[in-house]
Order: sequence, then structure tokens, then C-alpha cells
Amino acid sequence: MGTKSAFNWMTLWASLLFVVILGFSRLSYGMFLPGIQREIGGSYSQLGMLGTVNFVGYLIGTLCLSPLISRFPDRKPVINRITCFLLGLAMIGSAFSYHFIQLGLWRFVIGLLSALATVLVLSIAVDAVRPAERGVASGLIWLGGSAGILVTGLFAPITIEPSHLDGWRYAWAAMGLFGVIVAFGFEFVTGKRESTPILSTTELDPQDPERVNVYHLLLSPKKLLFLIGSYFFFGSGYIIYFTYLIPYLVSKGVPSLYSGLIWSCIGFAGLFNGWIGGKAIDRWPSGYTLATGLTLGTIGVIGVTINHTMVTALGAVIIGLVSFITPPLMTTALLRRHVPHHAYAASLSLATAFFASGQIIGPIVGGVAVEKYGLQFGVASSAIFMAIAAALAGWYGHQQRQQSIRQLSLGI
Repeated sequence: MGTKSAFNWMTLWASLLFVVILGFSRLSYGMFLPGIQREIGGSYSQLGMLGTVNFVGYLIGTLCLSPLISRFPDRKPVINRITCFLLGLAMIGSAFSYHFIQLGLWRFVIGLLSALATVLVLSIAVDAVRPAERGVASGLIWLGGSAGILVTGLFAPITIEPSHLDGWRYAWAAMGLFGVIVAFGFEFVTGKRESTPILSTTELDPQDPERVNVYHLLLSPKKLLFLIGSYFFFGSGYIIYFTYLIPYLVSKGVPSLYSGLIWSCIGFAGLFNGWIGGKAIDRWPSGYTLATGLTLGTIGVIGVTINHTMVTALGAVIIGLVSFITPPLMTTALLRRHVPHHAYAASLSLATAFFASGQIIGPIVGGVAVEKYGLQFGVASSAIFMAIAAALAGWYGHQQRQQSIRQLSLGI
């Protein structure tokens, strides 16, 4: 079948799935943390560790994807269908957690399933789009995560207020039900489309020589190492911010409605982030473009150190606008441009593993910072990781520029 415009039904349903995969299943945890602490107990640093458990599952899911597709090379749509359906059910199941360990197990399962769904949904939907519009299509899909954050912020009065002890349970159950419905919708629009061979057995066989080339391509300092390093440090930084921002606002006495509105502002700004980021990376496919968003995001995080709610809110909007969806979107788009087609799936899988590793380390470091220096310092510590990510992205852009100059001088 022929490729389509970036604006099509498959992209729309994929974006709705990302509402669940990113906004609901992963990032809503930080929003619900105050309510979870009141009912289940534990310190913020202990509950933050469940974020690490979630991303351990995410890392394992990422690493399992390649052998899974290798074993069933023609079953990508089927695997995606099962994964998305189970993700919705797992979210519903997590709403019935009454113990720390029980919730941790659900967070692990949700992380594993969301990793599989992230790569599968993105690859199925983007492969159906014309190459020149894939950056825009990716942006439209990723902005679903922003929409998910916007919606969870609106739940604040029933998930943060002490008078609604079970509010976070009802919200998670509703989100899971929405996930199941959207999974059926995505299956309906993709059911008649022939599966693409992008994740073929040859590409994902660990013994294949192309697999070795992928490691050399991504981990060589002269090639993509600095881009992958930027993705790793971004993963560490953003997850600290999203895990501890709402607990910090609650500790400062900010009313639940205002806390929720600040959270929703991140999501609302992120709705433009996906479109802006997609257009920007299509027009300027450079590490400099990525570094710009990460630098502005670093400035946004630093806003929490001013001890003023409006400044914190403004910083949150900046993060939502230029450095929440943009880094994953731009990194995957840059990989697609600079990695051979036959090696893209393996490259994306390895890059996502580094991203997941950063998200595992982030909550650990953030939890230690919170335990020793308080929630404000814990949130602000994410700026360190974001700044490193920006520097690495900028250096990758410098390498791209130097390579272009060399090619021009050689007449290539």
C-alpha cells in the first residue's frame, strides 16, 4: 500500500495511544504521588523508587522487543494489539493496589508493556507516512503524551485533595479503560494495512554482522555516541522533574487545583511542542536544534529555585513547550535520517534502551537528593542532567557541521 500524509486516521489513533502509553501509564504516577502516599504510606523517596521499578520494566521490555520480533517476524501488528490491550488492563489492575510491593509489581508490568507499545505503535504508524512528512507525523503522535499530562492535571482536585482518598484509583481505572478502547480503535484503522518489514529477522538477529555495525554506529564517538548520550541524560533529567514536581508544590502549600493547572499547562504547551518539534527537525535536522530545546528546558527547571509559584509555573510551561516531547521526537527523527534503513529498528531499540537506563538512574539520584536536601533540591537536580544532555546534543551538532564541511570540501 502507498504511503500517506502525516495527517491521517492512523496517526490520530496512534496519538491517542500515546496519551495512554506516555501520559497516563508512565507520567501520571508523579501527579498521583501525594494521594498514593496518604493511602499506601512510605516516604517520597521510597515511592519515587517505584518510578525506577517502572523503568526497569521499560528497559527489559525494550531489550525483549528485538528477540520477540525475530521470533515472530510477521506478527508485529498482533504483538502490538496484545501489548496495548494488556497495558490498559494493567492500569486498571494497578488501581486496586493496597500495598507498596503490589503497586511496584504493577508499575513493573506497565513499564514493560509501555516499552513494547512505544516502539511498535510509532514504527507502524510512521512507516505508513511519506518520508518527507515523518518528522511531522512523529510530532503528532508524541503530542499524545502531552495531551495525557493535560488530562491528568484536570484530575488534581480528586487525586490530591485528602478528602478524596481513593481519587487516584478511580482516575487510573478510567485511564486504563480508555486505553483498552483506543487499542481497539488503532487496530481497526491498521487491520487492513499490510505489515511492513522494518523489523525483520535479519535486522534483529544478534549474530548478524549488521547488528555489530549498529553498536559501532551508535557507540562510536565519531558517529552517534553524543546523540545517544544526550538521550540518556535527558531520560534521567526529565523523569526526576515529572516525579517530584507535584509533591514539591503540595509541600509548599500550593492548592491542589493550582498544582493540577501547572501540571496541565505542561501538557497544553506540549501539544504545540510535538508540532513545533516535528517541523523544526524536518527543516533543521541537527543536534543544534535538539540542544536548543534542552537548554531552554534546563532554564525552565531552574525556575523552582526562585521560590515563587508563578516562576515555577512559567518554567513548567517552557519545559512543556520545547523540551518534553522534543528530545525523544528529534532523537528518533535524527536516527532515521542518519542510520541505514536496514539498521534503523535495531538502532532505535538500542537508543531506547539507553533512554530507559537514564530513567532508571534518574529516580534513584532524585530520591537521594530529596532524602538529603528536600523536594526543592530534588526537583532542581534534574537541571544538571538536562544541561549535560544539551551540551552533548550541541557537540553532536558540531560533529554534523564538521562532517558537512568535509563533504563539501571533497565535493561529495
